[in-house]
Amino acid sequence: MTKLNFDINGIRSQFPSLNRVINGQQAVYFDSPGGTQTPQRVINKMVDYMINRNANSGGVFATTIETDAMVLNARKAFADFFNCSWDEVAFGENSTAINFKLSQAIARDLQPGDEIIITDIDHDANRSPWEILAERGVIIRSVKVNTETFTLDMDDFKRKLSAKTKVVAFNYGSNAVGTISDAKSIIKLTKTVNAITVVDAVHYALHGVLDVKDLDADFVFCSAYKFFGPHIGVLFSKGERMNALKTLKVSAQKNNAPDKFETGTLNHEAIAGAAEAIEFIAEIGSKHPEYLKDGDSANTQRRNNIICGMRALDSYETPLAEYFKDELRSIKGLKLYCPPKEQLCTSTISFRLNNIRPLEVAKRLAEQGIFVWAGGFYAVGLMRTLGLSESGGMVRIGLAPYNTREEIDRTLLLIKVIADTVS
Repeated sequence: MTKLNFDINGIRSQFPSLNRVINGQQAVYFDSPGGTQTPQRVINKMVDYMINRNANSGGVFATTIETDAMVLNARKAFADFFNCSWDEVAFGENSTAINFKLSQAIARDLQPGDEIIITDIDHDANRSPWEILAERGVIIRSVKVNTETFTLDMDDFKRKLSAKTKVVAFNYGSNAVGTISDAKSIIKLTKTVNAITVVDAVHYALHGVLDVKDLDADFVFCSAYKFFGPHIGVLFSKGERMNALKTLKVSAQKNNAPDKFETGTLNHEAIAGAAEAIEFIAEIGSKHPEYLKDGDSANTQRRNNIICGMRALDSYETPLAEYFKDELRSIKGLKLYCPPKEQLCTSTISFRLNNIRPLEVAKRLAEQGIFVWAGGFYAVGLMRTLGLSESGGMVRIGLAPYNTREEIDRTLLLIKVIADTVS
């Protein structure tokens, strides 16, 4: 494959927030695991909706008709993103709210003694909604994490999987350490006991191609603000699963997918912006057709472009992340928390410096205009397993396609200065 000719300057020019200055320094946005920045085209699309098409749905006048058309087109855009049918796409407030509604709906068919499997590497949004069901007598089992490789213990998963298992809920990518789990294998094993699969793709969605048909997943949720859109959650539901689901809804609400999962009036302006974020990714992909592989089962040109766009972003970010990690390894007193090089992972980098709490590191970087996260990132099980819950968690850096080698070098220099002050 030819060397990636990634137009980083063209990408950066589309993000107005990158022009921000903090204490005389150009802001560096390494906070993308908590949400990316937003390109101007997404902002414009949301503003255009609010000015020209703002209405509730289901009416006969211009703005309501245009709103209904916009929502349908957004479903079709996300259908290309997930590789599914448009009526398998539902919108919600955020991924956490979606999963609470989903878990409560599934619970209506569960009995005391039924079992649900979650994992110790998951974000709490895919743990707590299921743990709450213990109040109904449902048994919750959590898969262990290998603390050497930061991967799920698949032997432990196989031990916990049984005929009593009714749901397996796990994340595709770890928001704390970047590990990409073997979702396809987990789903295949789950099907041997006819359990429902719920995949948290919130972190993964920025870093790899989502293909729900290939995964054969039942439910997959993600958040548009993690890949250049506004704060809104999106759910894929396999048609037969959603049709059988006893969703929580008002009696007057339609009882067909996807309407049966969407309570009340949707956030139309956010839906418009989220769809435009998909178009942003597709436009990048249209410039990199070399990333389309034999066997890619794309039904539309937009799906082809999305696949190429996601692969182009990954091909740009991965070498930067490897360089960043290699340089961090050379800093005395710094411990990386990341899977080994042979393990698939995202461009998310977490670490700790000896004798200094992660929040203090984040504050000192913030003073110089470098935005990173510090804490546990709602990865409750993982932080507890690693013994970091009471000591401040980790410092987390996430790369996005608008980040540069120069920003990395600037950050490395400051981390070395901080490390020298406590060594």
